[in-house]
Order: sequence, then C-alpha cells, then structure tokens
Amino acid sequence: MKTYLINHLRIPGEVPNDDGLTYLERVEATVRPHGGKWLAQGAGDVIEGAWPGTVVLMEFPNRAAAMAWYNSPEYRAILPLRQRNAISDIILIDELAADFTVKGFAAGIRAGRDFKETPADPP
Repeated sequence: MKTYLINHLRIPGEVPNDDGLTYLERVEATVRPHGGKWLAQGAGDVIEGAWPGTVVLMEFPNRAAAMAWYNSPEYRAILPLRQRNAISDIILIDELAADFTVKGFAAGIRAGRDFKETPADPP
C-alpha cells in the first residue's frame, strides 16, 4: 500500500537561503534509494481557509520505505539544513483501499455508534 508524505512548508522570506538550497540539491539523492518520488510541489491556489507557504507531496511504495528514508543516515545528515531554515508540518498517510467510498466510511461510523434520539442533558 503506497504511503504519501505531505509537508506544509513555510520558508521565511519565501526564498530558500544557501543552506536551504543545499538541502534541495542533496535531498533527491536520499529519496531515490527508498522508492520515493515527488508528485506535487508549490504554493497552490487556496480556495478555502488559509494556507501560508507551500506544499510538498511525495509518494513512497509503503510506510516502511518512507520511514526508512526519513531515518536513513543520508537524510539525517541533511535534515538540519531544512529544520534550521524552514517551518515544516510533515505527515505520512496511507493510500485508500481500491474499494473505498466516503459513503461507506460514513456508514461504518454510523454502524459503530448509537444514534438513538435522546433528550439533551439538563444544564
């Protein structure tokens, strides 16, 4: 099952400094051996809410490969270049099963809850 890495990235001044550029020049070589690839990167068009900064979307063959990359000595060697020069919120999320539907997801939640009408608790 594929795993996706999402990085909500904010770079002070919006232009990478020298260390940030060094990180960018070196990071791809750390990702390739773990089967990772970039799917999307950029500011995007915010159509609801606020989203300062940019997004990076990457794909790995599975969660184990994503964690192996993130914890690899090669990546750990350059990680401080990003951490000292940008703000990142990074998450991993697995792809959905081929038969996933949002309606089915909602039905599963409903089936697990008791939705009987009950009077509100008194104040």
